[in-house]
Amino acid sequence: MATLAEEIQRRRTFAIISHPDAGKTTLTEKLLLFGGAIHIAGAVKSNKIKKTATSDWMEIEKQRGISVATSVMGFNYGDYKINILDTPGHQDFAEDTYRTLTAVDSVIIVVDVAKGVEQQTRRLMEVCRMRNTPVIIFVNKLDREGRDPFEILDELEAELKISVRPLSWPINIGAKFKGVYNIYEHSLDLFTPNKQKVSERVEIDNVNDPRIDEAVGSADAKKLRDDLELIEGVYPEFNVEDYRAGLVAPVFFGSALNTFGVKELLDCFVEIAPAPKPVDAEERRVEPAEEQFSGFVFKIHANMDPNHRSCIAFVKVCSGKFERNAPYRHIRSGKTLRFAAPTAFMAQKKSIVDEAFPGDIVGIPDTGTFKIGDTLTQGEILHYKGLPSFSPEMFKYIENTDPMKSKQLEKGIQQLMDEGVAQLFTNQFNGRKIIGTVGQLQFEVIQYRLLHEYGAQCRWEPISLYKACWIESENPEALAAFKKRKHQFMATDREGRDVFLADSGYVLTMARQDFPEINFHFSSEF
Repeated sequence: MATLAEEIQRRRTFAIISHPDAGKTTLTEKLLLFGGAIHIAGAVKSNKIKKTATSDWMEIEKQRGISVATSVMGFNYGDYKINILDTPGHQDFAEDTYRTLTAVDSVIIVVDVAKGVEQQTRRLMEVCRMRNTPVIIFVNKLDREGRDPFEILDELEAELKISVRPLSWPINIGAKFKGVYNIYEHSLDLFTPNKQKVSERVEIDNVNDPRIDEAVGSADAKKLRDDLELIEGVYPEFNVEDYRAGLVAPVFFGSALNTFGVKELLDCFVEIAPAPKPVDAEERRVEPAEEQFSGFVFKIHANMDPNHRSCIAFVKVCSGKFERNAPYRHIRSGKTLRFAAPTAFMAQKKSIVDEAFPGDIVGIPDTGTFKIGDTLTQGEILHYKGLPSFSPEMFKYIENTDPMKSKQLEKGIQQLMDEGVAQLFTNQFNGRKIIGTVGQLQFEVIQYRLLHEYGAQCRWEPISLYKACWIESENPEALAAFKKRKHQFMATDREGRDVFLADSGYVLTMARQDFPEINFHFSSEF
């Protein structure tokens, strides 16, 4: 039997993030292919294969071809146990992605070689920087025309504000793309455009091996040697500790759709990526190798199975060993809970697990007990921190269109809000319900899911708001005066906290000037 420390050392828990369409879901699929977790790469756009991408399984995702919920997939690769969290690339779902980044130890960023770094990638990189999360960059779609690799490296450094170090290097690009030289392992891989089969590897001794000239032609071989010489001259030698500290990002090149360069990425990744790290709770630092189990809920998903109205709370194991049917303490409510059917995931397929170790993600059936950020322990009182809700930027009144279905609507809204898809505010002045989101697309998702999963119909009514901010004050009189003066713009969130709904930037600025004793917060963590 492996000891707890050995189990922790073989865990690799990471998220894949990118701008929409950079090829993130395709890369996830290919990693699963190497892990033997799926046996056919479901080319998402092909009509011959009716299986859609393994990681996109909600109905609306299949229709739109985008990932809207983070899915969790675990598989074994060699001696390692890998947990991938595939995150939504679409910026309307950024909040889900921010929260997922609190549950991972490292990140792979996918960048399109033609488009380079895009806005969403920049924002996600900021979150990684805040937490010193190590990142590896995979430059994708090399079989299409794109930019010069050196140009891409410069842009990555400038835009993502991190030093980079290429660990593989492409031989040409687009139509002339011939393959990739693996700097990390000193080997050469030749490109054959084929979605189902892996490329061929040429055995070479070093970069001056004449077999390279035979394989790619002498002109390309010379250019490759010149490029590599330049790389060695410009970039310092790769140092694993700098990568783990979040100071330098290794870069790999390839084509996920053609399964090219993916195995090199995976082999290097399992070697250098960090095992589960200590996590900060409000009370103290928690080491993964502690005897006692602890973990936190970073995501709640309603309706994993549309036939059963069930929610699943995703728990990241932080320390100790999680066991089925063992008594655990739910810190927020103080209750002791036992879990008879905890599950592990392979996208939608889930299986019941008897034990899980730090770095693993466990799904726990939830009947409304959990909220995002809840901590579970073997008894010790711990509060894991760092799961904020951000102040929404778009608002609409939600109205019931079918009075006979008001119960279904209520339940649907409650479960979807538990998931953290959006935020619900109740106007204190007229009692109407307001939904706040980060992006327009979420309104469509909510409407669609309420109808298809709860049988409830809603319609949206416009409301012109600029920002929602949580307010508090040490001075009860000042707070009362503010609420009286702004009573038409006051609402409460689901926790019953006071929220001020400012209808313009000017109004917000004036309110802050006129009421200096009131504190305005733009994230729910204060």
